[in-house]
Amino acid sequence: MSDSERLHDRELSWLAFNGRVLQEAQDPGRPVFERLHFLSIVSSNLDEFFRVRVAALRGVVRLRKKKRAELGFQKARRRLRRILDAVVAQQEEFGRTLRSDVLPALERAGIRLWDERTLPPGARAHAEEWFDAEVRAHLHPQPLERDGHPFFLVDRALYLVVVLKERGAAALAEPIWRLVEIPAGALPRFLPLHDADGPGAIFLDDVVRLGLPRLFPEHDVDAAWSVKLTRDADLAVEDEFAGDLVEKIREALAQRGRGVPARFLYDASAPWAIVEELRERLGLEEDDLVAGGRYHNLNDLSAFPDFGRTDLRPPPRAPVPHPTLLERIDDPWTTLEARDHLLHFPYHAFQPVVDVLGAAAGDVHVEEVWIALYRVSAGSPVALQLIEAARQGKRVTAFVEVKARFDESTNLEWAARMEEAGVRVLYSKPGIKVHSKLCLIVRRTDDGLRRYAYLSTGNFNEGTARFYTDLGLWTADPRLADEVHRVFRFLADEETDPDFEHLLVAPFRLRTELQRHVDREIRAARAGQTSGITLKLNSLEDPEMVERLYDAAAAGVPVRLIVRGICCLRPGVPGLSESIQARSIVGPFLEHARVYLFGNGGEPRLFVASADWMTRNLDRRVEVAFPVYDPEVAAHVHEWLESQWADTVRARIVDAEQTNAFVTGTGPRVDSQLDQYDVWTRASGTPGA
Repeated sequence: MSDSERLHDRELSWLAFNGRVLQEAQDPGRPVFERLHFLSIVSSNLDEFFRVRVAALRGVVRLRKKKRAELGFQKARRRLRRILDAVVAQQEEFGRTLRSDVLPALERAGIRLWDERTLPPGARAHAEEWFDAEVRAHLHPQPLERDGHPFFLVDRALYLVVVLKERGAAALAEPIWRLVEIPAGALPRFLPLHDADGPGAIFLDDVVRLGLPRLFPEHDVDAAWSVKLTRDADLAVEDEFAGDLVEKIREALAQRGRGVPARFLYDASAPWAIVEELRERLGLEEDDLVAGGRYHNLNDLSAFPDFGRTDLRPPPRAPVPHPTLLERIDDPWTTLEARDHLLHFPYHAFQPVVDVLGAAAGDVHVEEVWIALYRVSAGSPVALQLIEAARQGKRVTAFVEVKARFDESTNLEWAARMEEAGVRVLYSKPGIKVHSKLCLIVRRTDDGLRRYAYLSTGNFNEGTARFYTDLGLWTADPRLADEVHRVFRFLADEETDPDFEHLLVAPFRLRTELQRHVDREIRAARAGQTSGITLKLNSLEDPEMVERLYDAAAAGVPVRLIVRGICCLRPGVPGLSESIQARSIVGPFLEHARVYLFGNGGEPRLFVASADWMTRNLDRRVEVAFPVYDPEVAAHVHEWLESQWADTVRARIVDAEQTNAFVTGTGPRVDSQLDQYDVWTRASGTPGA
C-alpha cells in the first residue's frame, strides 16, 4: 500500500475533528446557547487552522517547483486544493446549520436575530442612536482608489467594502470605494434590543451598515460586502540558537499581525468583479480566495446575549470537593506522604494546586519550588503564589516556555513579573519546546530533604482547567519525585544527559520506550498470550508509531484508540489494521489528557502523559509520561478509560475514511464526560455537590 493509503492526511483528519465539533452544534437535543457555543468553536478552530496549518502549506506551494521536489512536497498544490475544498464544504455546512437550524431554534425560544433590513421600528431607533453615540467615532473609512493608494488589512479584522456613488451622478459614473473596519475590538459584537414582541439582537456589522448613509452623507450607498484577511501566525524567529531568544520573540510578536496572507474570506454574494478587483489590489493569489457568508469571525457567537434565559443553557456543574487532598490543606505534606492524589479536571477545581503552592510559600521548612510553565493565564494565581514564595525566601525556579503559540505575550509578561520578585526564570531552550507540566517542592524534614511532585497532562492554568479534561497527580513517591528533579536539572542546564528509570522523557527515551512496550505486546500475541493496547490521545500522527501499531494489528494485538483530534492511522483496513478500533469523544469538555495502557502479560502498565504520538512531541519537545503506581489512582484511570470506550453519547467511530458516525449501543446510555461528575461526587461523600 502507498503512504497515502496507509496514512490519513493530517489536515483532512483535523477537519474531520472540526466536523465532530460541528455535529455538537447540530444536535437538536442541546440547549440553543450551547449550540451557538459549539458553532463559535468551529469558527475559531478554522481561523487557527488557516493561520497555522494552511499558512505553512501555502509557504511550501510558494517555493519553486524544484525546491518542492527536493523537500518531498511535489503534490503540495494538489493537497492544498483538496484541503481548501474540504474547508469550503465545512463552511457551507456551518452556514446551513446556523441559518436553517440554530437561529430558527433561537427564534422559537423567543429571541430573534435582526439585520438592518428586518429591524422593527422601535429597535431600529435604538440601533441608530447607538450608532451615533458609540459606533460612529470608531469608524475611519479608507480609500480604495485605482491610483495605487496603499492600504493594509489587519489580521482577522472585520471590514466592509462599501461602494458609493456621488449623489445625483449619472448611472454610469465611476463608483467610489471605501474600506470600513468594523470596531469589534472596541465594542460588543452584538447589540441587544427589544420590541413589542420581545428581545432580539443585531450584529455590530449591521449597525454599521445601518449607519452608512450617516457616515457618507454626500453619497448614495450602492452596496457593502464583508471581507476579512487571515495572516500567517507563525513567528519568524531567525536562528534561535544565537542571540537573545526572548528579545527575538518580542520582536516577532510585534510583527505577527503582518504575516503573509493565508485566506481572504469574502461575502459570496459579492459580484466576482469586486472580488477580483480586491484580489489584485491586495496582491493576493487565486488560492487565497475563500468564499464565505455575510458575517465573519463567528467565534463571537459565544457572546450572543441570552437576556437572562438560563433555561436555554446547560445546567451549571460546579467542581466537586476532592475526596482526600483537602484534609489538611494548610499542612498538606502528611497527606501527600501517605499516598498519591489524583486531580481530575474539570470535575475537581484547580484550587488545590494553588493551595499546595500557597502552603509551600508559607512553610518555613520548604526550601525550593520548581515549576515548568507552558500556558499561563492572564491573572495566574499559580504565578502569584510563586512570587509570594520568592518573597518568603524560597528558592523558586520557573521554566517559562516563550514559544507556546498564541500565549507568548502572556508568558513573557509573567516571566518579567516573577523575575522582578526574585524568582529565577529560565526561558525556552533553543531548538526544542518544553511541553511537560511539572512542579516540584523541596522541603526539609527530620529525615532530611523530601520532594513532592505534581505531574499533569494539563497546563498550570485555572481557566482551561474549567473545561479541559486533564489528570494531575500530587505525589511524594521518590521514584517519581526524584526523577522530576532530574528533569528540572536538565532544564536548568545542570545535567546534560539525565538517566530515568521510571519516567518516560522526551526527547531522551519516550519514543524508544513506547516502541518497546508495543513490541512486548506483539511478542505476547504471537506467543498466544494475553495482549492489548489502549491509547487515549489528542493526536496520533507520527508515521513510525503508526506503523508500529499496524505491526501490532498484524500480530493480532487488540488495539483501542481514543483520539480526540488528528488520527493519521486508518483503522479497520483489511490486511493492515483489522484489530484496531478507534473512537473520538467530543462534548462540552475538551478531551486533553493522554493515557497509555499496555497489557504487559496480565500485569498492565499504565502511563499518564503530556505527550501525544506526534513527531514533534516525541522528538522535538521535552515531554513526560509517568507510570501510575498508586492502586487507587490506577483503578480510577482504568475505569475512566473503560467509560470512555463504552460512551454512546459523545463518541464517534474513527474509521478509515473518518466519516464521524456516532457509536451506538443497546445497553444503558453512557455519557463518559458528565458521568464523571457522579463518580467524583460519590467519592467525595457529598451527594448533590
